[in-house]
Amino acid sequence: MGAQYNQLAVPPQAHAPARRAGLLPLAEALEIEASGDGAFTGMPHMGRPPRAFGGVTLAQALLAAGRTVDGGRRPHSLHAYFLRSVAPEAPVSYEVERLRDGSSYAARQVAARQDGMSVLSLSASFKKPENTLDRQAKMPGAPAPHDCDAPYEVMARERPERYAASVIPRVVDLRLVAPDADEEAARAEGMSRQRCWLRAARPLPDEPLLHAAALAYLSDLTLSPTAALPWEPHGARRTRPPAVMFASLDHAMWFHRPARADAWPLYAQHTTSLSDGRATTRGELWSQEGELVASALQEALIRHRAATT
Repeated sequence: MGAQYNQLAVPPQAHAPARRAGLLPLAEALEIEASGDGAFTGMPHMGRPPRAFGGVTLAQALLAAGRTVDGGRRPHSLHAYFLRSVAPEAPVSYEVERLRDGSSYAARQVAARQDGMSVLSLSASFKKPENTLDRQAKMPGAPAPHDCDAPYEVMARERPERYAASVIPRVVDLRLVAPDADEEAARAEGMSRQRCWLRAARPLPDEPLLHAAALAYLSDLTLSPTAALPWEPHGARRTRPPAVMFASLDHAMWFHRPARADAWPLYAQHTTSLSDGRATTRGELWSQEGELVASALQEALIRHRAATT
């Protein structure tokens, strides 16, 4: 198990000819520019209006941290707090503090600011690869990606104006796995589970750090919305105003094995707790070959909109 990063070549036929117009490279959406020693700048994009998508800031902060680390080390974990909502039209600055550079591990702290205000605080750790024991749990079953519902393709066809005005549906391929009996029962009890396939809509360069950042971006896309499934469908399927208000509070992620973010990882997610206006949801990202490549854990503010009026 555990393909090496120097084998990150695009798998044959990983991307069929685009069926949606206006697809954009995720690499461009995540791009950051150096603006000084340990300082970088990136642009966010819209998520759930009127806020920017938090996954952009999360991924760009990881990229900024990784740009200051020896290229032989891979990110293995991150822990982030979303401190304020991000406006989609203004740049975000990232300031990286070098906390430690050991023989195996390196640690970085990143402060993300917009208009002088702190919006995200991220700690990330990087390490050199080791040849050691390799064990994991069993991958959950799921139909192949192309046998599952494609909500962004439906959006492009049936709501073209909304699709053209959005960024996420044009940088991400998403396939929603039809819920099985256990998932249906969990949703009925208000403790939802879901599986989905997702990937960068266009192939990414063979840069290990970029693929890790792209996985962080993807991991934020459906994790908190999983908790809202008992009350509203996925945003691409929603035809009415949202019934639930949610916003990410923090996000943790562990990178277990090298993986491509453009080769259809399966994302298995389940909400473990709803209390005190907060939802906690876990997620596991699996390669199509059955490798557990990353785990995520997120807590989000969640409220029924009727309760806020």
